[in-house]
Amino acid sequence: MTKNKQIELLQQTIREQAETIAELRQTIVELQQIIKDLTERLGMNSSNSSKPPSSDGLNKPSPKSLRSPSGKKAGGQTGHPGAHLFTAREPDEIVQHMPSACLGCPNHDACKRLARVGETRQVIDAVVTVRVTAHESFVVKCPFNGARQRGEFPEELKASVQYGENLQALAVAMNTVGAVSVNRTHEILSGVFGIPLSTGTISATVGNCADQVTEVVERIRQKLTASELIHNDETGTRVDGKTVWVHNASNGAYTHLSISAKRGQEGIDAGGVLPEFAGITVHDCWAPYWKYPRVTHALCCAHLLRELVGVEENHPEQGWATDFKNLLLAMKTAKEQAIELGNDHLSDEQLKSFDRRYDEILTRGYAENPPPEVTEKQRGRRKKGKILALIERLDAHKASVCLFVHNFAVPFDNNQAERDLRMIKTKSKVSGCFRSIDGARDYLKIMSYVGSAKKQGVHAYEAIRQAVLGAPETCFC
Repeated sequence: MTKNKQIELLQQTIREQAETIAELRQTIVELQQIIKDLTERLGMNSSNSSKPPSSDGLNKPSPKSLRSPSGKKAGGQTGHPGAHLFTAREPDEIVQHMPSACLGCPNHDACKRLARVGETRQVIDAVVTVRVTAHESFVVKCPFNGARQRGEFPEELKASVQYGENLQALAVAMNTVGAVSVNRTHEILSGVFGIPLSTGTISATVGNCADQVTEVVERIRQKLTASELIHNDETGTRVDGKTVWVHNASNGAYTHLSISAKRGQEGIDAGGVLPEFAGITVHDCWAPYWKYPRVTHALCCAHLLRELVGVEENHPEQGWATDFKNLLLAMKTAKEQAIELGNDHLSDEQLKSFDRRYDEILTRGYAENPPPEVTEKQRGRRKKGKILALIERLDAHKASVCLFVHNFAVPFDNNQAERDLRMIKTKSKVSGCFRSIDGARDYLKIMSYVGSAKKQGVHAYEAIRQAVLGAPETCFC
């Protein structure tokens, strides 16, 4: 082998080794990123990410408040009106207690007549009774024409024996608002009242109540569609062993819940609110909500705060995240102080200052998180990472993030929607999954109606009772 040939082979080997080293270095970088992502995922919980509290399991994090200390003592403050248990009616029974030393004394009765009440303590208790009302239809023979006339029962009496509206309302309230399963509702009511209230009867009663409120729920949807601001969110639940999605549209006056097998735009459209809505929607920046161009978007800053806390905890070197978190809280405080002073807007100087700080912090964020380099051999886009994705999201949706300080009608967070969806998780934990999609839809109809009625100042049980009586619209006068 000639010398030139040996040199050529050595050069070829060096080139192959250089390529192998480059590939190994690239693999090391990718593996390091995977380790970093997995380590970060292990540190995620409901307090520093968008993960739900139900995912925390036994490793539930200690509660952390983003509010700064006020310097006040815990509990009611000076001048705060107290509250205590009291009765607004006369007692049904009075039990008198003489001193134990007087028992057996020959002057007991005489002293009791002269004694005065030194202190009164009351016990409030419920007496559970069943009241049976028999309706009798008389048959009479007319003295003029000899025809037999029969008395007519009220329209709501359709069977020879049936349950009244109070018992029906209690069964529906326990199964829906109380999140008690049908079987447990049967056990409790049958045991308390001593009546054979079957599971089939309870299911039928819930279904009848849902039918009664159908028109009212449609009116609630129309009210939300015509409103100026709504909150949107979604959550999963189980129906017949499969995951389905509950979509929420609500505000301070109304609640509308719908169910769909789809989580995205198809499921949102099935709810019927956002497709016809043209106001402000507050949401958590989930992609399908941006597919409705007629609406004005406002982002939930509470979600952003949790993500920023996650960056703080898992990446202490990311100082921009702490500064941005403090900026959001400063904007929130400035708005609250302005409202306390009776103002409905911030000054131009405050808004310009916040705007300038917003841009400065994101500039630092970009500097600390440059976009990933793409090598010649790498195919497709390289993953940018959650931190850079968060920075780009804050940059792209700046107007939606800051809308709450430009328009005081817009809240800082999306807590309204989360509160209106919370009972779905409670129902799933207490009762388990729904057996059928129709049962789940009936439950959501009733909860839409009850949730809206409560916002109108009507107690949940009374709202259900009016629905059982066939007059659900009376709760929205």
